[in-house]
Amino acid sequence: MKINIKATGIELTPAISSYVEKKISAIEKFIDKATNATALVEVGKSTHHHKSGDVFRAEVHIVGNGLDVYAASETGDLYAAIDMVKDEAVHNMLQLKGKRETLARKGASVMKNMIKGFSENTAKGFSWGMERLKFKNFKKRQ
Repeated sequence: MKINIKATGIELTPAISSYVEKKISAIEKFIDKATNATALVEVGKSTHHHKSGDVFRAEVHIVGNGLDVYAASETGDLYAAIDMVKDEAVHNMLQLKGKRETLARKGASVMKNMIKGFSENTAKGFSWGMERLKFKNFKKRQ
């Protein structure tokens, strides 16, 4: 995974750069090897007004083949903001993975029920498990 780091309102020191690379590279284990992912990381001060003290912001946008994850955080400490954005990005990746698995399992169960219904009801006609799909206004042949 490629990591591009951009600093806004602060100087990008080697210490900040190595810390960001260390934390963001930990996300790599949640990404498939086949997706050539790129992590666009932006760290810096969010604004110079409207808030008391320094407010640091960290953003990460991971883009790849079929992958688009964004996370952002703001705190009073730059390193804490980087830690929080890493945790949020991992949470978003796991949530996306769960959604994909759930959709795949739902589709597989619907197909299984259709096939199962087709094999049980072949002598009765062509109802092949449509009642299991719960279509609205579907009337079974008699």
